[in-house]
Amino acid sequence: MKDCLFCKIAEGEEEADIVYEDDQVVAFKDINPKAPTHLLIIPKQHITSLKEAEEEHQQLLGKLMLTAKQIAADKDAAGYKLVMNTGEKGGQMVEHLHLHLLIGKPKQWP
Repeated sequence: MKDCLFCKIAEGEEEADIVYEDDQVVAFKDINPKAPTHLLIIPKQHITSLKEAEEEHQQLLGKLMLTAKQIAADKDAAGYKLVMNTGEKGGQMVEHLHLHLLIGKPKQWP
C-alpha cells in the first residue's frame, strides 16, 4: 500500500529506530512510548488489521509473537505486555497490523 507509513518503514522509505528486521517482520521503537521500552512489531506484508487477517497469514501472525518473545529475551525482560489494537474503535491508529511490545512499568495506560 503506497500511502501506508508502516509499509514505507518496512521498505526503508521512512526512517524509524529499527531494533530487529528479517525477511518477514520489522521491529522499531514507538515514537510515543507508553513504557520504558515500547516497540512495534509489524509484518512487511501489508495487512490492515487482525480483522482482515486470513488463514494464509497464520504463520506470519505466529512469527510476530515469536519475534516479540525473542526481543524480550534479548532485553532480559522479566515480564512484558503484548497488545494488538484492531480497528479505529479498538484503538488502532495506523492501518497496518502491528503488535506492541511493552517492557517495564507503563508510563500511562488507558
